[in-house]
Amino acid sequence: MNIVLVGILISEIGFWVLLGAGLVARYLLRKNRLSAVLLLGMPVLDVVLLTLLTWDMLINDATATFSHGLGAVYLGFTIAFGRSIIARVDEWFAHRFASGPRPATIPKHGRQRVRHEWREWGKMLVCAAISVGVLGAIILIVNDPARTEELYAWLARVGVVTAAWFLGWPVWASVEYLFKGDPSPQAEPHP
Repeated sequence: MNIVLVGILISEIGFWVLLGAGLVARYLLRKNRLSAVLLLGMPVLDVVLLTLLTWDMLINDATATFSHGLGAVYLGFTIAFGRSIIARVDEWFAHRFASGPRPATIPKHGRQRVRHEWREWGKMLVCAAISVGVLGAIILIVNDPARTEELYAWLARVGVVTAAWFLGWPVWASVEYLFKGDPSPQAEPHP
């Protein structure tokens, strides 16, 4: 089995295990210090995955596979979106187990939806920048096009997904808002 793919799976499983354990410690056991330690362990998973990618490409002289590119993009995703995912799960956990307020829902239409989509696309830009940075660094350091060919394909994939996200969500929500306005009763009149 591919060692990088195993590392990605371990990182993903570890993310959810540490998040769940951290929230259980915080809300059910009332151990805030233990919760903080568990939640701070989550970025360590990213460092481990980055180390694994580097080791496999540089020390092990591996030829890049689909998994190497996926690992770089996974790192970008967890860094860009991890904090908001953790906050959202924390809100729901607090609501369910600690009598916290019900988390706000994602707006379906209007100005708030447009703001939400542009904010999420901003995270996608951070994800893309980190992913491209990791992919580019590996390509430059390895300096062997035959071994890094698959990583070039991942650069293109990141570009396509970023462009599709841009058109499909923030631009679409903005255009919809321009033509339909804000259907909510508290909305200010559209100029």
